[in-house]
Parts: sequence; structure tokens; C-alpha cells
Amino acid sequence: MTDTATMAGLDPATLTDVLRLAGSTGFDRIQEQIRRTGGCSDPIHLQGSVIVRDKQTRHVLHHYSTDTEPGGRLRIACGNRRASRCPACAWTYAGDTYHLIRAGLVGDPDKGTPHTIRDHPRVFATLTAPSFGPVHNRLGNRPCRCGTRHSEDAPELGTPLDPDSYDYAGAVLWNNHASDLWRYFTIYLRREIARRAGLTQKAAREQSRVSFGKVAEYQKRGAVHFHAVIRLDGPDGPDSPPPAWATLGLLTDAIHAAANPERLAIHIDPAGDQPARTLTWGKQLDVRPIRAFGNGEEITEQAVASYVAKYATKAAETTGTVDRRIGNKEALLLLGVPDHPRRLIEACLDLHPLYPDRKLRDWAHMLGFRGHFSTKSRRYSTTLGALRQTRADYRAAQQRAALGLPDPDDEEATTLTLAHWTYAGHGHTPGESWLAANIRRDIQHSREIAREELPALLDLEGTAA
Repeated sequence: MTDTATMAGLDPATLTDVLRLAGSTGFDRIQEQIRRTGGCSDPIHLQGSVIVRDKQTRHVLHHYSTDTEPGGRLRIACGNRRASRCPACAWTYAGDTYHLIRAGLVGDPDKGTPHTIRDHPRVFATLTAPSFGPVHNRLGNRPCRCGTRHSEDAPELGTPLDPDSYDYAGAVLWNNHASDLWRYFTIYLRREIARRAGLTQKAAREQSRVSFGKVAEYQKRGAVHFHAVIRLDGPDGPDSPPPAWATLGLLTDAIHAAANPERLAIHIDPAGDQPARTLTWGKQLDVRPIRAFGNGEEITEQAVASYVAKYATKAAETTGTVDRRIGNKEALLLLGVPDHPRRLIEACLDLHPLYPDRKLRDWAHMLGFRGHFSTKSRRYSTTLGALRQTRADYRAAQQRAALGLPDPDDEEATTLTLAHWTYAGHGHTPGESWLAANIRRDIQHSREIAREELPALLDLEGTAA
């Protein structure tokens, strides 16, 4: 904590607060609270109390109050999914997304999917935006149109070759309607599956069900594209086998047809005398089968779940914009937003009066996109809420066991819990922020070590057996 080497680069205000914390009587408890949040960057502060009584005798079995906490507050994790806001909570969100997607690929009875879903047709599809103008890119061994072979981290990648002719308005309007395009795609997909099976849509629904889990990702040019696991199930979802006609080839062909830009289009009319626009998917559509086991295949269940989870915690800030709402164009200069994302944000602000119902001003910092980054169909697998509840129940059970309290769900339990909580703020002082960052790094380092040692431990267990 007070190691001079780790504190050498601190600014005076943070250093002063770190020393204040280290000398305070409640330092150990503050450190414990921060560790329990996983090193959350912006914890929620609560004030309140919990009383557990015996229903019959009214005897108090346990009493907790934040009056005994440093500052009279209890810190809990913020739960923000954005890695730019809170790396600690984003790591948890990514883990939940990984298990959600994986459960829909390999099966997990505890998460509502049997292991037999490995035999169902399923693909990993990537749907992209159309072109809004030529941009700097990497073309394998060939140079970019500008004549340069760009490196992987070249800052100009994704930026227009000619910013003045780039369709910034079309780019942000496409982002704004991307979720609508996805919704229509899922409708068209079911129609195309029925047509290829030689069935009516009603008959196809009675024999099969389409399930999916998807995540949105920003390309370097600032356009959203979707990565999706799409699976064909039987009529009762993952618990029932798909019909004989539900093949991998049929599903693949149906996806290509449903996303065809010549067939699926959204027409939008702005206010005033501006011309109407037609929005479609881009021509770059990638559909790959997901293999049940590795066997040297590129697209495996593990790779897909990891890839989707990785992008579930990222948003438009990966393109150089900010992760908070922007009130006006002047703020862009103060925030130092690069030219390309700045022009996209300015396009949102300029277009807002023409499309007032699309709330482009509110979503300018997201380059117009207003949808959920991670979504799934109802029967794909478990839900993020269910995973969070499982984790909360596990921690509550641990706490009850440590206090010697009975399980309230036990029919023979005779306890009554009275709780009262109020919001009391959020965030850290400068010294607490420094402490949380160090705790988060320590936790991350421990996880990496455990991950590296796991294969060796499994080998030892196999040898012993």
C-alpha cells in the first residue's frame, strides 16, 4: 500500500488522499469493501440496515447497520458493462455473456439447454453495413487505395480517403436503424426457412424454432455490425430435435437470402424537403458452421463464445469517440475527439431535427446506434438476470453459513428479515480510485496465474488417477 515505488507517479492530490486513507482507522474495512466489489471503478454507496429475527420469539439473530462502516456507507459494484467505465464489472459482464452464449452451443442443463443441442444446425453469422465511401484499410498483401500498406495499429485505418465526399449522414442513419434491420432480418429468416422447407410459415413454426444470441461491434469506420450465433431447434426449442429437413445447408442459404440487400430494405422519410433514404445490409455477409469439437476447425464453440463475450463490453469508444452523451459540437473540441468520429457525431446533431423520433442527439456519442449490444431470443439459453441471481444466491448462502443463519427458503425456517436501504452516492475519492485500480490488477493477475496453472493441475489429476 505505501510502497514508494508504486506511488512515485501519483499526482499530489491523489498521494495526499492515499496517505490519509492509509492512516485512517477504517482503512482495512474500506480495502475489504473495495475488494468485495472486485475493484469496481464507480461503486454505489448505500446506507441502511438489516435485521434477522426469529419469527416466533422475535429474538434478533443478526443485525447489520452501515453506521459501523467507514463514512457510514456500504459500497457495492456498479454493474456497468462498459470496459471504458469499469473494467472490473465489465469483466463480470463478459463472463456472464460467455456462459450465456456457451450454454446455447454446448448445452448446460442448469442453464436451460441440454447437451443434445450440439447436434442442432448452428452457424456463426456476421452481418455488416454497406459502404458509405472508400476508407483506408488493409487488403492482405496489397496496398490500400491510398498506395500505403498500413500497419495493424495505423490510426488512419477506417477513416475516409476523402472525408468531404463520405456519406456521414447515411452512416449514422444506418447505425440508428441497425436494430430495426436485425428485427426484419429475423422475420425474413423464418420466411426463408419455411420456403426452403416447402412449408407454410405456420407449419414451419409448428415443426421448428429459430434461436439466436448476438452482439454488436463497431468497425473502425464507425459502422455497427452484428455477430450472431443462429441455431435451428425443434418445435419446443433446445429440448427437442430439429426436423429432418432442418439442415445446416438450409439454414445457411436462408440467412443469405434473408439478408440480401436487394430484398430487405428500410425506407425512411425525413421531415422537411430532404430526400428519402433506403437502408440495407452490406454485401459482406459471412456465415460459418460452428463445429462441436475442435479437430483443427477454426470456428469452434469455445472460440465463438469467447469472441462474443469480448465485444459485449465494448462500444463506440473503440472508434475514438467518448462513452458519455455530448451536448453540443463545441464539447467535441474540448474532448479532443478525432476528426472521423467527430464528423459522425456532428452528423447526428445536424440530422436530429429531420428525424426527431429517432433521438439522434441523445445517441450522438454512440454514432447514432441506439440498440442493445447483447441480445438473444427467448429460448436460446439462460438469461443474464438468471446468472446474476445465481451468483447473488451463492454469495447470500455463503454469508448465512458464516453467520450460522438458516436458509429462508427452507420450509422449517422461522426467520424474518427486515432490510432498509437508501442511495447515498457513488464513486471514489482519488486515493480510493488508486487503491481500487491496484486491487483490480491484483485480482486480474491472480486469475491469469490460475488459468495458466489449471492445465497442469488437470494433468496431475489424470496421472494420479
